Amino acid sequence: MVRTRVRPPTDEPARAERRPLPLVVRLFAMLCAFVLMVAFAVVLARLTLQPSPASEALTHSNLRPGRSVRAYLDQPGLRDAVKQIGGNLLLGVPFGVLVPVVAPRARGILRVLALTALVMLLVELAQGSLVTGRAFDIDDVILNTTGALVGWLLLGRRLGRAVHKGRKTHKIHKGHKGDERDEAAERR
Repeated sequence: MVRTRVRPPTDEPARAERRPLPLVVRLFAMLCAFVLMVAFAVVLARLTLQPSPASEALTHSNLRPGRSVRAYLDQPGLRDAVKQIGGNLLLGVPFGVLVPVVAPRARGILRVLALTALVMLLVELAQGSLVTGRAFDIDDVILNTTGALVGWLLLGRRLGRAVHKGRKTHKIHKGHKGDERDEAAERR
């Protein structure tokens, strides 16, 4: 048997219950997020899947996490390291911001990170196997996924909550420690 938890009355003022946005506003927000996601996909494809024949002899696959990042940081010029690391972080931020709005079931951090890692892994696999002058780099996947985490923490979590209804009650199962308190509160 599943029951909803009834909280006992307290002296604290009740928090204003968040009302979901009107359906039209939510649909418009989802449409805008979808359009931005498509635009981002186009930019991502142009940045990562464009052949680079001039660098074909310089490319090598990286399957060891941290190897490319160390190589970037060991370079004498800080600009290249910032460009490579920062660029890969920034490529993931839109996932963390837009996925919770576009896909309501993927609002949680683990789902956003898993989806980002999967998409970026596919991009890297395509890069390494299909595109001249490009190589698979696991550090790119890790940095992109970290960027999604940053995007989710800064904005995606809040946008996802604002656009989609949240759970209003907590469900508990019979035998839960709070059952006795809940039953006593129901009798009042």
